[in-house]
Amino acid sequence: MRLGPGGRILLGMIAGTIVGAVLGERATAIQFVGDLFIRLLVLAAVPLVFFNLMSGLTTLTDLRTLGRLTAKILGYFFATKVAAVALGVMAMNVFRPGVGMTVRVPTERSVAAMPSVAQVLLDLVPTNAARAFSEGNVAQIVVLSVLLGMATLLLNEEPRDRLRAAFSDLAVLLRKVVELILIVAPIGIGALMAVTVGRYGAQLFGPVARFVAGSYVAYLVMVALYMLLLRLFTTQRPIAFVQQTGTLWATTAATTSSLASLPVALESAETLRLPRSIYTFTLPLGIQINKDGTAILLAAIVVFTAQAAGIALSPADLVTTMLLSMLLSAGSGGIPSGGFVIALIIVEAFHLPLELAGIVGGIYRLVDMGGTTVNVMGNMVGTILVSHSERCVT
Repeated sequence: MRLGPGGRILLGMIAGTIVGAVLGERATAIQFVGDLFIRLLVLAAVPLVFFNLMSGLTTLTDLRTLGRLTAKILGYFFATKVAAVALGVMAMNVFRPGVGMTVRVPTERSVAAMPSVAQVLLDLVPTNAARAFSEGNVAQIVVLSVLLGMATLLLNEEPRDRLRAAFSDLAVLLRKVVELILIVAPIGIGALMAVTVGRYGAQLFGPVARFVAGSYVAYLVMVALYMLLLRLFTTQRPIAFVQQTGTLWATTAATTSSLASLPVALESAETLRLPRSIYTFTLPLGIQINKDGTAILLAAIVVFTAQAAGIALSPADLVTTMLLSMLLSAGSGGIPSGGFVIALIIVEAFHLPLELAGIVGGIYRLVDMGGTTVNVMGNMVGTILVSHSERCVT
């Protein structure tokens, strides 16, 4: 029996896990193989986001449709983000991983000042379009694409149709590039799994184990919430959804990068036969502003650090933690370990010891595997919900 892409990737993950368990720290020698795979995905991601988004936006009938889609997906993002942060706080208060700790681990990371809301909004608008592409700033590329898409819809029919056809052809071309990259996915993902198992296998004891367990319990509850939303509000069966998108979840877990996983997410949306006019807008937007898994982790790190420092957080502190996690999780960049730097900013805002938060830095990739998967799954589920509400699912 010939294995499909998902089966080959699963075999790669199993092989990588065995290699990591046998070699231990020596497995880090093949880190470059996994890093090369991530680079290839990120290379394809930026132009793929732009041309897929332009292809989708130019198929819309008018600007009112775009406004309606934006309102729906943003409402979904806000509601799930509140749930995610609450789960992160509750999980740490149940598992209490920081209680009784006396460890002090120095950290060399510098912490930036907390950005204002105004600065966050300003950073969404590029001052130089070429720089937005060269830096891979997805948020700015989305803003630029939306402006160009709106302008295209206002053109006369003949130039609008020419541009629509060109964007569509280029989007198809870049999806073929992704298909080529996914041929080596079992090797790249297997290497990343080997490094992860080899590096962290011996560290899952005591307080760190409770932190990891609490984080993954929160992730599982969040996934259960997504599946409930699918079951209640769409015709998509949860089990079928997970099976049809299996390649995507292997990619998110192995790369721990929402941006690197975006090309595979767009391919999965095609597999699910979702309308291109919707998923090309909601998925790129989601990887920048909707990171439920990262929000869980940010809240969890703050509560863990407070527990380890012997500081009791008041209800007002917990509300502040929720608000900051919701706001700053949108700025984690969609790259591996990007959320940890944001976590340090929040810890600093509460005047908690960064040395304690640094403990999580040592195993951040391990918990970020689940966090990235939740990030992308939340975006996929939101896309299905919006598609269903627009009555354009097949």
